[in-house]
Amino acid sequence: MKQPIYRKTIFTIIGIISFYAFLVFWLLKLESVDPRTHIVTLQDGLWYAIATLTTVGYGDMIPVTAGGKMLGFVFLFSSLGVYGFIIGQIASIMSTLKENRAMGLNGTNFEGHVVIIGWNDFSQSVIAHLIAAGKKVAIITKDRHDIDIIREYYDADQAYTLFSDYNNFDLMEKSNIRKASIVFINLNDDTEKLVYIINVKKHFADLNYVVTLDNGNLKSTFHHAGVTYAISKNEISSKLLASYIFEPDVAMFSEEIMAYAHEDDEYDMKQVQVKLGNPFIGAFYDKAFFDLKKESNVVLIGLVKMVEGKRKMLKNPEGSVTIDEGDYLVLLMDLKGHQKLKRLFKIEEGL
Repeated sequence: MKQPIYRKTIFTIIGIISFYAFLVFWLLKLESVDPRTHIVTLQDGLWYAIATLTTVGYGDMIPVTAGGKMLGFVFLFSSLGVYGFIIGQIASIMSTLKENRAMGLNGTNFEGHVVIIGWNDFSQSVIAHLIAAGKKVAIITKDRHDIDIIREYYDADQAYTLFSDYNNFDLMEKSNIRKASIVFINLNDDTEKLVYIINVKKHFADLNYVVTLDNGNLKSTFHHAGVTYAISKNEISSKLLASYIFEPDVAMFSEEIMAYAHEDDEYDMKQVQVKLGNPFIGAFYDKAFFDLKKESNVVLIGLVKMVEGKRKMLKNPEGSVTIDEGDYLVLLMDLKGHQKLKRLFKIEEGL
């Protein structure tokens, strides 16, 4: 809830208490001159005020003087305003809490998730594939209308949405961005993306960033700006189109393996990290290749090693290449093979 709402509520409550304390003081002063009265002490006055305001009306204490009865009318009618204020404040607090939750101001505890800055049809398509692969997503948008649309598509345990200006980096912490596996900058044009990358890196320097480019010639510029992966949409679509023209069956298979497999007979490529306890630690690449094919119908097509702090892809390497802890295996598999692999490695795919 916003600070001004707290301040206004507190001042109003203080004003109400002061007003009724003033009424109780005058009631005691007026009633004390009449020997018939039962309202003598401060405790009596408070009891009468509370019983009247709550509309309980026990009748054990009533004013007997003309002035006391006039104050009694004030107690009676003002109780309506007090109830209206209480109900209004409760409704306002509930509405504010609901709005804060809808706008993501309560934050998220997602870790290892993908943060997507900017919402449009393209990001919606990307998110669909990520969620299908079991990846959690945090979406940051500056358009309030987008939140309702996102909520229609995804559950809160799959996608967290934050309504924020893209340059409000303090509020961006609500998305748990520092624990994200990667940040996808999905803004309108390449220039805007480049300027934003330079600014966001000042606040979150150690994160991995990915962008899609309209101009593939800007790849090196974005890499120098700190982007981990810069992808040219035109380059990918042109390659796929040429493949459909020249070798359509290969193109169809290529398109399938780039997406998450939904059916048992569908294939896709995955990468899994070799962690402690993996049965292939210390094994030669070619032995792992044959064992994975035999046991899980999974095809090992590459190995990624960290060399001097950089990722090095070994595409179906020859020779005596061993698999070490921390390496990544790049694999081609169908959905059945994926389930077998999960049981064998006991981990999910991805970075």
